Amino acid sequence: MKRRNFLASVASVMSLAETVKANQEELKKNGKSAILLWMGGGPSTMDIWDLKSGAPTGGPFRPIATSGDVQISEHMPLMAKQMHNAAIIRSMSTREADHMRGRYYMHTGYVPNPSIDHPSYGSVLSHQLRRKDLSIPQFISVGGGSMGAGFLGAKYNPFMVNSDGRIRNLDMKVDERFYQRAYALDAIENNFINQRRGSLAKEHQAILKETFNVLTSAQMDALKVAGEPDNIKERYGDNNFGKGCLMARRLVEAGVPFIEVNLGGWDNHQNIFPTLRDTKLPMLDQGMSALYEDLEQRGLLQDTAIIWMGEFSRTPRINGNAGRDHWARSWSVVVGGAGMNGGIAIGETNSDGTRVETEPYTSQDVMASVCKALGISLGTTFTSNSGRPMKIANSGKVITELFG
Repeated sequence: MKRRNFLASVASVMSLAETVKANQEELKKNGKSAILLWMGGGPSTMDIWDLKSGAPTGGPFRPIATSGDVQISEHMPLMAKQMHNAAIIRSMSTREADHMRGRYYMHTGYVPNPSIDHPSYGSVLSHQLRRKDLSIPQFISVGGGSMGAGFLGAKYNPFMVNSDGRIRNLDMKVDERFYQRAYALDAIENNFINQRRGSLAKEHQAILKETFNVLTSAQMDALKVAGEPDNIKERYGDNNFGKGCLMARRLVEAGVPFIEVNLGGWDNHQNIFPTLRDTKLPMLDQGMSALYEDLEQRGLLQDTAIIWMGEFSRTPRINGNAGRDHWARSWSVVVGGAGMNGGIAIGETNSDGTRVETEPYTSQDVMASVCKALGISLGTTFTSNSGRPMKIANSGKVITELFG
């Protein structure tokens, strides 16, 4: 064989190998989804996932055994039965202890920058996992807002709905009158477009048609949690967070790549322990455990990543109002599903929770690990509006204990 022919053959084989690898990556991503359980306000993770019983900073709650090789709060008994499916990253160490800055950072992996609007994880993941056959939005936020798509564009902004399935800021019924109005508006806009008065009317019509397709899609039935059997609704809990978690499962079944479920009210500067014991933890425990259990029973957990986090945690020191203040130096995030190892704690804090004793992890590292679990290449690079290349997950490192 001539040298030129040999080199051509080698190049052909290498090209085929690259194509096969790309196809394998696409197959790995097919059908994958992620659910972010967002705890707005900054939950005290040392009262939930990393207890310091007996320490002056520890508070009154006691740890209990779980189905995994970890202990968690006594006020999370249902989730304790699901911990074989979840891993606690106990050595989170971030610097942003302001609500807005922390929220931005934990949603994007970047600190706020006035010159760049970074896309949120929901926008990035829905962009990478987008489904061509999905007529409803790729990123749905339930029970609250989220961070937007930044330079990825409005197409990947979160679509916000309430936990009862109502679309936020849109109060209308899809009935005969709705269709009549839509057809009348379309006829008016077509007439205007035919007069060639510029592109604005055509662009406006395209947006309205996309909205019309969303509102009339049968896939929107995924928002109708009221139709679930009573025993399923009772398992998740008759509250906004429970309904949101149930909706998340339904949206995963419908093929939505990214769902965010919001549970706020964690900014507990005073009377933190009765608030957690009587209100927040029972609600969290029921909804979160039901989501894990339901996804596993339906065979969906293997392809669905679940991330639990807030913008930061709360101080080990208990303040004069029997509360805890903002704290970002040593805290926990919980992840599970999508083939990640469960039942383990990764990293540790010291005996009173005031510092990380092992390798610290960041928002970028959590994102990089979730990308790996979902089959998304960490070599993926985006281009900002200013032309700057930006690597997915802000070049975070994979948390190796979650895999293998």
